[in-house]
Formats: sequence, C-alpha cells, structure tokens
Amino acid sequence: MNVSLRQLRVFLAVAQLRNFSRAGQEVGLTQPAVSRAIHELESQLGLKLLDRTTREVALTEAGRALALKLARVLDELDQSLAEVRDLGRLRRGKVRVASSPTLSAYLMPACIAACVREEPDIQLLLLDRIQQDVLTSVRAGEVDFGVVIEPSADDDLHSEPIMRDPFVLVVPQGHRLARKAAAPWSALDGEPLVLLDHASGSRRLIDEALARHGAQCPVAQELGHPTTVFQMVVAGLGISVMPALGLPPGGLAGLQVRPLTPKVERAIVLVHRRNRQPSPLALRVWELVRATAREREAQGAVPRT
Repeated sequence: MNVSLRQLRVFLAVAQLRNFSRAGQEVGLTQPAVSRAIHELESQLGLKLLDRTTREVALTEAGRALALKLARVLDELDQSLAEVRDLGRLRRGKVRVASSPTLSAYLMPACIAACVREEPDIQLLLLDRIQQDVLTSVRAGEVDFGVVIEPSADDDLHSEPIMRDPFVLVVPQGHRLARKAAAPWSALDGEPLVLLDHASGSRRLIDEALARHGAQCPVAQELGHPTTVFQMVVAGLGISVMPALGLPPGGLAGLQVRPLTPKVERAIVLVHRRNRQPSPLALRVWELVRATAREREAQGAVPRT
C-alpha cells in the first residue's frame, strides 16, 4: 500500500470542511488536485471514503472511521516533527486531556489558564465527557491522559491521585439540616434526594456512603449536571449530596451547604494507559494539572452559603 501523507491531509481537510474547494484552499491545492488525491487514496485503500453530489460531500462509514482517528495521528506526527526540529527543547505542541463534567467546569479552567501562563508553547485541548467516555478515550489513545474520579476498575491504566474532594450536603434555606453546623450521613435517612446520575464518577461513592451509614433515601431526580441539581433543590424537590469541587465559586443563591460527617471524600486522579508513557509535552501538562489541583485542595474549605 502506497498511501502518502499529502493524501491523508487532503482527505482530513475534505472530511472536516465537507467541501472540495475549501479543502483545497486549506491545504494549498486546486480542486482538481484535491479530487485526484482523494481518488488515489480510495484506490490504495480499496474503499470508498466519500459520497460526493452536486450539493454536498458526505463521509461513508469507512470515511468516518478513518477521519475519527486521523486528526490525532496527524497531530502526533506534527508534534513529533516539531520536537525533532526543536530537539532538546520539547516545548511546543498540543496535549489532549479528557475530563468529566464537574472537573471540566470547576478544576480544568484553572489548569488551562496555568498552561497558558506557564507553558505558552503548549496548547492544552480539553475534551469534556462523562467519566466512562473519558476512560474509553484514554484506553483508545484518543487523548494523552484523563482527569477522573477514582475508577472502579483500572488494571489497564496507570493512575495518580492528585487531590481529595469531600462530599457536602446542599439543602434549601430553612431546611431542618441547615440549622446544623454539620450533618451526619445518618440524618439524611428518608429525605428525597436529587443526585448526579450514574454516568458521574461520584454517584457510586455517594450510594456507597449512604448505604454504609444507614441512610435509605428515595431518589427524586437523577441528573447529568450540577447546575440542574441545584435548581431542582431550589425548587424544593429534595436535598442533595455533591462533591465540594462541584460548588460554583460564587456560591449558591437560596441554598445552604453543610459538611457531612464523618467526612467521605472522592479521589481525583490522573490516568494514562499503563503500557504507554505520555509524551514529554503531556508529562509537563500532567505535572501542571497535579500542581494546580493540589493548590486548589490546600485552599479549599467547604463554604457555608
């Protein structure tokens, strides 16, 4: 098989722009040259990658499969060539990181800002996904590493805890538990709960803590994002148990937050494939995320709002 790098770059441009003329402008080729490169690539592969009509360009199933992996492969190639060109510096390129929603919202912005400030030649690209999809992306090599809540099974992953995050109680103003400085888990028994759904890495830990402390609670709503959980609590549909890191920095209007006793924490960890060491650039970002998380943990008392 004699597939050229130019053919792959032309195909990716067409797959992303869905237009031969614009793809040609992107890669510096005429439209006939783009068409010829696509035809040559399809001939080499023995597969049709694109369905082209007078109105649109659509990817075939084979085209979608190739385009899905090709962007990262070409990014890695460009990064490798840049690293060879700047041998000894190893400071310029892209690092792809996936993280689950609460971490994407309340931890990763500080990490990205630190990267812009401290590593201006590294572009940190964040993929915001539910926990299981983050782990799948790490295992598939789609990202350099992931930031997740302690996974239940990680035999094929190398993981490093970077911070501990306590669970807290969120209740409406005037609720009986708001009058306490802290609430025991057992005091939640019988209360309707509004919780993050099971796509969250935290839900398993919350369920285990409730069962361990004898709190049998009906679940009124299961939701995918903390903001929606808080609005449901404001509306009086129940109370909630949330990770402290999921609380917005500006506080929660109309709600009270109390520590839960005994303290139950979730571990936030960095993960990469056990059999694949991250690149030097990715390791620099790994260290930066770790330092930012530990600084955040050192600052973090549970707010009373």
